[in-house]
Amino acid sequence: MQHFETAQLDARRKQLLYRACHRGIKEMDIILGGFAATHLATLDDAGLDTLEALMEESDRDLLTWFTGEIPAPAHLRTPLFDAIAAHQAASVSSSP
Repeated sequence: MQHFETAQLDARRKQLLYRACHRGIKEMDIILGGFAATHLATLDDAGLDTLEALMEESDRDLLTWFTGEIPAPAHLRTPLFDAIAAHQAASVSSSP
């Protein structure tokens, strides 16, 4: 897992990192914040747009979708959504 220095990020990415790490519920801080800390620097503008749109959804809905409790709506099943879900699943499987 590669983390990057916050000082290296542009303003948009800094704001997204903050939003990803300061959600309404701790579980989403971990899921989105962990993904952002690892991958945010490598996302292109389209990826940033998709992440911003995804973060407009409610935390409760996002949590049920990312944990697989409920299937995510088709319009949200983007490659970025799948990357976040895979990152979350890998984090869970590597936890002690």
